[in-house]
Amino acid sequence: MSTTASTSATTSPLDDPIATLARSGKPPADIVAAVAADAEISTTPCGDGQLVWRRWGRGRPVVLAHGGSGSWTHWIKQIPVLKQHYEVWAIDLPGLGDSAMPHSPHTPESCGAAVAEGLKLLIPRERRAHYVAFSFGAHVSTHALARVGDWVSDFTITGCAALGLPQGPGIEFPKERSGMSEEERMGVHRQLLEILMFKENDRIDPLAVYLQSENIRRARFRSRPFARTDEIAVKLPEVVVPVRAIWGAEDQTAWPSVEARYDVLRRGHPELVTRTVPDAGHWVMYEQPTAYTAALLEVLALE
Repeated sequence: MSTTASTSATTSPLDDPIATLARSGKPPADIVAAVAADAEISTTPCGDGQLVWRRWGRGRPVVLAHGGSGSWTHWIKQIPVLKQHYEVWAIDLPGLGDSAMPHSPHTPESCGAAVAEGLKLLIPRERRAHYVAFSFGAHVSTHALARVGDWVSDFTITGCAALGLPQGPGIEFPKERSGMSEEERMGVHRQLLEILMFKENDRIDPLAVYLQSENIRRARFRSRPFARTDEIAVKLPEVVVPVRAIWGAEDQTAWPSVEARYDVLRRGHPELVTRTVPDAGHWVMYEQPTAYTAALLEVLALE
């Protein structure tokens, strides 16, 4: 009989090497370059171009899919730790980061088709890859994994929408405008992080603002309209591997509650295992990287 474990992640001795680099005064662009330096890049078909995958480390594969208007850098604080234990594959999803737009129509499903094709081309079924997805990445990845059956071993979801739940009051996001100074432009991206991504504003450092601004600058696929659908709730039962979930306890997007999100995921996957990271908002893996990475390592160890 399937059971569901639901606990709160606690702190662990895992380090946050990215925070150490940031405290040293290293410029944000140099920090990104340092993490990217030892990545091996692979490409697979995507629309009229390529889907870009970065790989670090050796061992059992772990695939990381980022959130909306993002890139592989959403996982920048996990990669240095995970690559010590796993072969880490971080995707730039279609129309985001360095990847091309998917075939029309431009939907999570067409994005998922490109991801599914790339996954099967790059990582053999017998390697039993883990698959981890954040926010809009979970939407795309649900479609991808519904296509590939048991090509992966398990699916860990963090901070997704598209569950058919109320999204709360609409919020007008600040936008860059022509003629803004660099300081004003960075202020816009800091405000976006305050509204959507972090629980505590004093945790928003220059690196976070830089990552947000660069990811928005390169984003061509607009994921926000799909958040209010129920596509994950409808499609997730077609995913045949075990599902886990890790959420920030104070995720601003988890309306009406984190537990309500878990309840929807359990409808199609009663075996769901959950970890809730205290004192963290939507971008939980950046705001509380030590606790998040510890929780992720716990669920990846489950069989």
